[in-house]
Amino acid sequence: MRRRGWIRSALVGVTAVTLLTACSGQPDNASNATREPAAPAVAPTAAATPAGEVSASAPISLLLDEPTTGILAAVVDSGATLHLIDKGVTRSVALPGKAAALVAGKPGEVLIAVPGKIVRVDVASGALTTVSVEGDLHSVAVNTDGSLVAGLADGRVLLLDADGAVRHTITGLSAADAIDARDGSVVVLDRRQSAIVQLDGTAKLGLALRAGDGAAMMIGDHFGRRLVTDTDGAELLVYTADPLVLHQRFPVGSSPYALAYDQRSETVWVTLTGSNEVVGYELSTGIPVEVGRYPTVRQPNSATVDARTGDLFVGSATGDGLQRIGADQRKRGQ
Repeated sequence: MRRRGWIRSALVGVTAVTLLTACSGQPDNASNATREPAAPAVAPTAAATPAGEVSASAPISLLLDEPTTGILAAVVDSGATLHLIDKGVTRSVALPGKAAALVAGKPGEVLIAVPGKIVRVDVASGALTTVSVEGDLHSVAVNTDGSLVAGLADGRVLLLDADGAVRHTITGLSAADAIDARDGSVVVLDRRQSAIVQLDGTAKLGLALRAGDGAAMMIGDHFGRRLVTDTDGAELLVYTADPLVLHQRFPVGSSPYALAYDQRSETVWVTLTGSNEVVGYELSTGIPVEVGRYPTVRQPNSATVDARTGDLFVGSATGDGLQRIGADQRKRGQ
């Protein structure tokens, strides 16, 4: 199994293909070949006691540790409420719509995508401000200059000033489900095409690559890599941008879904919704190397790492709790 994964990893540079290119003037996306978006497996009843500590929680759909404060943000109650958890104290914040994405904003802030709005949340105070966006928002990201990128259900990608003024609209995707903006490059995940696309400046879509059989989640790391779970293909995919290249492709287990990255140990953590597990892979050798595997709460649809401590958190989408696996409890958490 591992040898086959190594062979596939070595060959991806020659098998990657361009799926599409489009510009801001493309009239629609009707010609795109699409599929139903990949979804997590319906997890079985947990067969093992979850590792670490589990605290009571409403069902968690999205989870993020704000990197500068260590405050944990969890979207609960079917996406309508944000919990801000700091040193065991939880503050509840009502959201103005169902959350589709939760990402880091400027220091001390998280951004939440809800229909028609980007919600900016000061995690220390819980104060909300909103940026209006026309359409059903699926994703959001912030550039280093403070400008915003918004992805919509109809495939439009909007490049916005920090105050929400639209600079550019780019069309051609079937959906813009996840966005990562770093190092001057913006990469978008389209679940309906199971593809990732790098924007070509501010005018058009650039190179696009297939992302397995059914990609679900994408995050970036501090090396500029984009990490993708191929939920239907049971693989972890690792890309770089400028140019967009698939560097690693590795089988990881049953229905991989949520991703979290620990930059201190260069480990990506992947939840397996088909088996209620979380698995860590160290990426520095050119092929993912498994460094830890732990039983989780049921239906582990979300995960995050505290950048300051290395503690790993996993959220149950069925209300089985919020799990914390301390860095000192793991094989590779230092």
